[in-house]
Amino acid sequence: MYTLHEPAQWAQMEFGMADLGDRRLTNRLVGVACGLAQCPSGTLPQAFPEWSELKGAYRFFSNPNVRYEEILAPHWERTRPDCTEPGEYLLVEDTTDLDYSSHEACEGLGPLSADFYRGLKLHSTLAVRVDGWDLNQCPEVTVVGVAGQKCWMRSGPTRRQKKESRRQQMLRPRESDRWGETLSLLPERPAAATWIYIADREADLYEAYERCLEHRIDFIIRGNHARRLMDEERSLFEVVGQASVLGRLEVEVRARPGRKARIAQVEIRATTVTLKGVWRVGGYRPGLPVNAVEAREINAPVDEEPIHWVLLTSLPVKRFVEARRIVTRYAKRWVIEEFHKVLKSGTNVEKSQLERAPRLQALVAVLVVVAVRLLNTKMLARTHPEAAVDVEAFGPEALQILTARFGQPKGGWKYGSLLIAIARLGGFLARRHDGDPGWITIWRGWQRLMIMTDGVLSLRTKSRPAGG
Repeated sequence: MYTLHEPAQWAQMEFGMADLGDRRLTNRLVGVACGLAQCPSGTLPQAFPEWSELKGAYRFFSNPNVRYEEILAPHWERTRPDCTEPGEYLLVEDTTDLDYSSHEACEGLGPLSADFYRGLKLHSTLAVRVDGWDLNQCPEVTVVGVAGQKCWMRSGPTRRQKKESRRQQMLRPRESDRWGETLSLLPERPAAATWIYIADREADLYEAYERCLEHRIDFIIRGNHARRLMDEERSLFEVVGQASVLGRLEVEVRARPGRKARIAQVEIRATTVTLKGVWRVGGYRPGLPVNAVEAREINAPVDEEPIHWVLLTSLPVKRFVEARRIVTRYAKRWVIEEFHKVLKSGTNVEKSQLERAPRLQALVAVLVVVAVRLLNTKMLARTHPEAAVDVEAFGPEALQILTARFGQPKGGWKYGSLLIAIARLGGFLARRHDGDPGWITIWRGWQRLMIMTDGVLSLRTKSRPAGG
């Protein structure tokens, strides 16, 4: 199980093997990562109040040998082999925009989803381990790490040129090629490990299914197109929508802007279809046999858009329990949305004022791993609230501070009580009706805890007798 380590030890584990061409650069990377883990503010002046440390951080990110891929390589090389351990792993993919439109002085940024916004595109494959299943057949998960990631700047407008033919579009590199690319970088999957690729509607591409099949990886992809079927006049959505109801289940709908959190009751249908092969340069591709599961909300609130998912999968769906697990696995896609929220609200990645896009990319690479660390703090509290915190790994000084402030929990510090205590330092009231703490209070609490811990360690060092 993932263990929370104190910042210096964590930074050495995650970045100590980075090959930047000079050991001094690697050592600087470890120091920068440690500082950002202690104060994940997104801006270097806040993370490094001492001028010498701040100057060293600026020099580090200005060095042309410090590149995004080399910084993240050790994390990828740790995460991918971890997924070969026996068990089930969800490989959840999604894309987000990092918006630096207000940072007008930054050079090299590209257009985002709307061309008048400028920034970076970030596409991530988050590896999530299924630790168990609850009574409602929902997986309980923890994050292993980022198994692959792409960060880039668009070079021009996002709209396709009107004169570009379909053949020309298929022959040139396309942004959609990113879906499933990480699968080719993974080690060979051992028989004892199950890998399931999970993605939203944007990944409903023939190539994404092909890549999963090529690498013997199961998939759950939400359908976006009313695809034509082999030997069938009806579309995919029509066929699965007319299948028999297997049963009903409750799905947690997470809050979003303009939408409240709620529990939705959905009907489950499932069937087996063969998708008609698509045209690509060289001719039509062969038909693709898949299983389809529909989750359609019933009795939705009048002011809410009902849930309607059509999930295409390689996993069996004949029995209700099988189809149910397809839906609950897909529902765990929220983990990568939470990861993006941590990156933006927890590490404040979009607040950086670095003045060139490659420097921003390098900073993003460090903060991505910081975000995984913060995310797992919350995930462990949710999935393993009664698991004991490793005192030496997390840092005895930090736990002593929390104990002095809030008292020793009954039975010692557990992941559940640890997260609440950190959030309380950030202003979380922890009343019965308050629910889970948000990333802003977690971030504030973490920052305060690290500052206090650093102060304790500094005083302890200064009070130590010379030669002691």
